[in-house]
Amino acid sequence: MVTAIATEGLRKRYGDKIALDGVSLTVPAGTVCGLLGPNGAGKTTTVRILTTLLRADGGRAEVAGFDVARQPDRVRASIGLVGQSAAVDDALSARQNLELFGRLYHLSGASARARATALLAQFDLADTGNKAVKQFSGGMRRRLDLAASLILAPRVLFLDEPTTGLDPRGRTEVWAAVRVLVAEGTTVLLTTQYLDEADQLAGRIAVIDQGRVIAEGSPTELKARLGGDRLDVVLHDAAELPRAATVLRAVATADPETDTDIRRVSAPVRDRVSALTEATRALRESGVAVEDIALRRPTLDEVFLHLTGHHPEERKESKHEVTA
Repeated sequence: MVTAIATEGLRKRYGDKIALDGVSLTVPAGTVCGLLGPNGAGKTTTVRILTTLLRADGGRAEVAGFDVARQPDRVRASIGLVGQSAAVDDALSARQNLELFGRLYHLSGASARARATALLAQFDLADTGNKAVKQFSGGMRRRLDLAASLILAPRVLFLDEPTTGLDPRGRTEVWAAVRVLVAEGTTVLLTTQYLDEADQLAGRIAVIDQGRVIAEGSPTELKARLGGDRLDVVLHDAAELPRAATVLRAVATADPETDTDIRRVSAPVRDRVSALTEATRALRESGVAVEDIALRRPTLDEVFLHLTGHHPEERKESKHEVTA
């Protein structure tokens, strides 16, 4: 296995605030790794260290085979970074933006033009190459951002909240572009508050909280921590929730959870078919009026809440940690 990103015991402190407390992470080449955690957990600090924008206080890190502290120039030549804010110029066209980035990377005029043409085609922007970026949709603008980060065909791409503020269509467009990049061999480290985004794109996920990696695995492996399938029952009357929870307890592997607002009781189950059959029969016999009953897999949101006790956006970020 070729490793694209490797960290061991990364530490970073801002005064009395511990931002990273021994982060160790391994990302195989040609994969997407999702780095998840509440605001202020240490995700952006990790990305800043890996992209040479910040020096760690301890530990070590390698990106694309180069030591971040001792070979920062080699690291920078091997990576691309798409931040939370668009880096392209609204007044310029897509082609002009890409050619400008090419010249800033010291490409010749001819090389910059050729690279711009190739990237416009790759990101399905060829027909809009001469249109001002201010006329672009959010998804098109983000795809252009991705294209600009790939001027030098980096081996490793860092995506920091790449779809924040986009509508569903824009997010889908960005996801499609990322999948193409990974299929062509690019390694991606993704930070996101949208857990469905990590579920869609990441083959492996690391959950970070209070400066430590507290869980790692594929989305399927992390979901399995919650005990497999869940049985959801939606009732006609929220007053019946306690009685329904008592009924489900007989088929559940843990105490059922209730949500009064949506009149739902939910419980983890092991044998999905027999649990559904038994619960349906028991609820009918107990006289509980059911509006809907269904089996489903756990979501990453539930895994995240179970691991951290927070939803992704809940923890207040520190002054040193920006929305990540």
